[in-house]
Amino acid sequence: EVQLVESGGGLVQAGGSLRLSCTASGFTSDDYDLGWFRQAPGKEREGVSCISSTDGTVSYSDSVKGRFTISTDNPKKTVYLQMNNLQPEDTAVYYCAVGELLSGTCLYDYGGQGTQVTVSS
Repeated sequence: EVQLVESGGGLVQAGGSLRLSCTASGFTSDDYDLGWFRQAPGKEREGVSCISSTDGTVSYSDSVKGRFTISTDNPKKTVYLQMNNLQPEDTAVYYCAVGELLSGTCLYDYGGQGTQVTVSS
């Protein structure tokens, strides 16, 4: 059974930082990449970032580029999201996600339980 366990969410003031962590386990194949998407109340799911397990290539949405950084210790097992200069519009539930980085685009299949990030103004 695939498990994605996120941690690191919380409440922060605008301009602050948070670091999300995700541990993945239970995969029966190596054909996947890890990343993050988010969903704010009343809004559609939005892709945030992902990282290729093959060559370390990363991709970011335009809304977080330059502020968020994705990284990994082991691209099949852990993924982190360093979020700097957080803004109220970043408030959402953040999900660790399984998918694929294809031609510079993150394609997400499914996510974990999620961790809440709330940014106050």
